Amino acid sequence: MKLLRYGPAGAEKPGLLDSDGFVRDLSGVVADIGGEVLRPEGLARIAALNVATLPRVDGTPQDDLRLGACVGGIGKFVCIGLNYADHAAEAGMPIPEEPILFNKWTSAVVGPNDPIQIPQGSIKTDWEVELGVVIGKPGAYIAESDALDHVAGYCVINDVSERDFQLNRAGTWDKGKGCDTFGPTGPWLVTPDEIADVDALAMWLDVDGTRMQSGSTATLIFKIPQLIAYCSQFMSLQNGDVISTGTPPGVGMGQTPPRYLSGGETVSLGIDGLGVQSSKVLPA
Repeated sequence: MKLLRYGPAGAEKPGLLDSDGFVRDLSGVVADIGGEVLRPEGLARIAALNVATLPRVDGTPQDDLRLGACVGGIGKFVCIGLNYADHAAEAGMPIPEEPILFNKWTSAVVGPNDPIQIPQGSIKTDWEVELGVVIGKPGAYIAESDALDHVAGYCVINDVSERDFQLNRAGTWDKGKGCDTFGPTGPWLVTPDEIADVDALAMWLDVDGTRMQSGSTATLIFKIPQLIAYCSQFMSLQNGDVISTGTPPGVGMGQTPPRYLSGGETVSLGIDGLGVQSSKVLPA
């Protein structure tokens, strides 16, 4: 299934994408795509529906029908740093011995085509295409062998980052990661049964039509089961939590000379089987 949330910001309704590319309304079945709905039993209830009987929503998703973030009421937005060896190299940082964790504030979350706002005082706003993992079955101290049982689905995330805030403003990376609009999420949450191999998904990102990032989840240093198990050692993972798993090379910081967003650009990105995003960048 491809689950989504559609409608005006702050008033999104739950839906799913049918086989013809139309949105079907789920608001008569569930309150939102989030929380208890993401547990295995909640997803099974939706999967058992006859999609053809659900109301079809007017409009084309990501065209004249706005999509919100594909998960409503995200609890924790946990991110993994330097999880691709070639990205660590371009950043001039050693390959980590264990996963690097940081957070995005949930106020950063926006829809997949909503604008990205350059924050006041920014001089180094950057882009990062990432695979998002959405937790469905809660747990703590999860074994790697059981980790994928806790996944509700996968999605595209742009881990927008302000490098000066992140690296030069003292303290942890969080200052440069959680600014408003720095977490475009979606377009849809894709359930695991639709993904043949999560370790072989091609991913890309363009700025104004120029390819900047091109990679694959095949080169993740720490794979999805490792990340889920690792995170669960430090916090319980709840249904509706999101783990953003790192980015391949090609970020603005790694260009020669470095290239950053200043406003007016269009950032487009996608992951095979998970859809695409396209966001206009607004100046500070």
